[in-house]
Amino acid sequence: MEERERNIRAGGMNDVMNVPDQTPVQRLSSAASNGRRGVGFVAGGWATGATRNAREASAVSRVRALQCPWGRQHFVSGHRRGDFFVLRSTRRSPTSCPLPSLQLSSSGSNGQAVIRTSREPVRVNIRPTRHDLATGRDPNRVRIFDTTCRDGEQSPGAALNAEEKLAIVRQLAVLGVDIVEAGFPAASNGDFEAVRRIADTVGNRSNPPIICGLARATRGDIERCWDAIKGAAFPRIHTFIATSDIHMEYKLRKSRAEVLQLVTEQVTLARSLCEDVEFSAEDATRSDPEFLVEAFQRAVEAGATTLNVPDTCGYITPDEMYHLIATLRERVPGLRSGDVILSVHGHDDLGLSVANFLAGCEAGVRQVEVTVNGIGERAGNAALEEVVMALYVRRQYYARAFGLDEAEVSGDQPKQLTNVDYKEIAKTSRMVSSLTGMTVAPNKAIVGSNAFRHESGIHQHGYLRNASTYSIMDAQLVGVTTQAISLGKLSGRAAFRSRLAELGYELNDDELNRAFLRFKELADRKREITDADILALVSDEIREQGVEHFTLQRVQVQCGSVCVATATVTLLVLETGREVTVPCTGTGPVDAAYCAVNAVVSQHGINVELLEYNVSSVTKGIDSLGEVQVRVRDRLTDRIFGGYAANTDVVTASVQAFVNAINRCSRSTDVPQPLHPQHSAL
Repeated sequence: MEERERNIRAGGMNDVMNVPDQTPVQRLSSAASNGRRGVGFVAGGWATGATRNAREASAVSRVRALQCPWGRQHFVSGHRRGDFFVLRSTRRSPTSCPLPSLQLSSSGSNGQAVIRTSREPVRVNIRPTRHDLATGRDPNRVRIFDTTCRDGEQSPGAALNAEEKLAIVRQLAVLGVDIVEAGFPAASNGDFEAVRRIADTVGNRSNPPIICGLARATRGDIERCWDAIKGAAFPRIHTFIATSDIHMEYKLRKSRAEVLQLVTEQVTLARSLCEDVEFSAEDATRSDPEFLVEAFQRAVEAGATTLNVPDTCGYITPDEMYHLIATLRERVPGLRSGDVILSVHGHDDLGLSVANFLAGCEAGVRQVEVTVNGIGERAGNAALEEVVMALYVRRQYYARAFGLDEAEVSGDQPKQLTNVDYKEIAKTSRMVSSLTGMTVAPNKAIVGSNAFRHESGIHQHGYLRNASTYSIMDAQLVGVTTQAISLGKLSGRAAFRSRLAELGYELNDDELNRAFLRFKELADRKREITDADILALVSDEIREQGVEHFTLQRVQVQCGSVCVATATVTLLVLETGREVTVPCTGTGPVDAAYCAVNAVVSQHGINVELLEYNVSSVTKGIDSLGEVQVRVRDRLTDRIFGGYAANTDVVTASVQAFVNAINRCSRSTDVPQPLHPQHSAL
């Protein structure tokens, strides 16, 4: 019977057999034997099958995204369970499907697999998936580990709800991030549920990123983490414990021997649950190097597949980072061979995090833990966009550190050092800024509004003659564009949904209906609607999920140069079901309106202090949307909450943002444990 050709994405070449000095295709080929058979079936979206030995099962488990011509089954992921292989299918209805032997041959740079079935053979081309690239031994690339939804969320006032996290992680998957740290499941029920939803949805899309959860080195944290992430096609447990003397003495109150024992016990536990385990030595850069080496050796022996070096306090310098990484690679088994991935995590207390990461990459780091816009605890984390673009723009410089010739990273189709789609960077930055309420500084590298602008006449003259005189990259490379879209008041729901998808948002029907209604209202007041307007509207919808204890009904202000500013605000109070109207005076219309809102909410146990108020124009023009971001502190719990709103009326947007922040405060009954490892006691 004639074989059918299939050019369908599949994965599974790296580290199948861990055979040294072999290409991925050779390793994959050596892992399978011709003529062996396994019989499987698809039921409820899963295809399972037994093979004659574990050696063959290992090879079969690595073949993904196969399309069976007889049953239109699309297998998008797979893993091994003992002598069985399991392939997850996008089809959910129970259907039987014979799955037989696997034959492999090296063909080109990727290879081919022939699936022998009881009906007809199918030939597929094999290429590595994102998971294979992230967990494989390829020394020529850096894995991007994004922790925006975990460490980035720890920026005061940047707390994200489940819907916001889901929207961000979806966009991170489009961006091309290899690993997403979705949260800290043991911190709270809300964080657990958010991580679980991300694992079950984004973690099972076509070619998904690895979904990671953070856990302290305790049984309860690790088991809770596994329960949250186990629904993902490719889950990872990230467990940590401090190794610096100051942390062990004052925070953990444990000896070195006790810490080493916990490393062995808890990494072993994590590995018994999950094949992909990352171990972090908190405050590694202030730890005794000898003890750090010993802790990492214990972690590798217990089954860790990634070792992470956190610069928890942003203390190290680039030269010190280079030598620390070189020492670890020399002395910790598995790092030099690539069997274990070496990672770095850093904060920006001295403004050196990106420089430290690049120095680490030169010394052999192959995973970097970053956040979008560099948000995070204190001064923030290393910024994803800065690390990625530095590796791209200066790829000729870094080529040798990755075992590449300069020619390989040059030309029309250069080899990339990361998997990131650069054109998605600006879009991702805008989304994270809108959903977290963290404004991007105009002079922020790569994504700031001034990053590609030239004010000096000398600079402008040179730029107009040749852009490369004063610009080292094209703004369009990272997705920066000022082009307006052609949506208006006559645009329909389908066009609106399509544009949202292009901008990275996936809304359910209810969310779409609310956003579309606001779009129509805006279109009646504003002639030209831009992508920025759309992003502002939809971000507002996604942010305000959950019960609204207070709903803004009306706001009326009176102000001027010859009168005292007065505001009358009407709120609908959920607890009583009644509208409450309060007038108040202030130094200006916004101050008066906030005074009126406080007068209402204080009667229901809410006492907040305004910490930050920012208003900006989404686009140019007198009819532009006003975008308002506020941060308030709950005087009872000392927690900080953010609020966001957009409206052509700046006063209305200001009051709505304040009410949104108060609603977040009133919904915060699920108080989490401290999220930052530095504050987490064992």
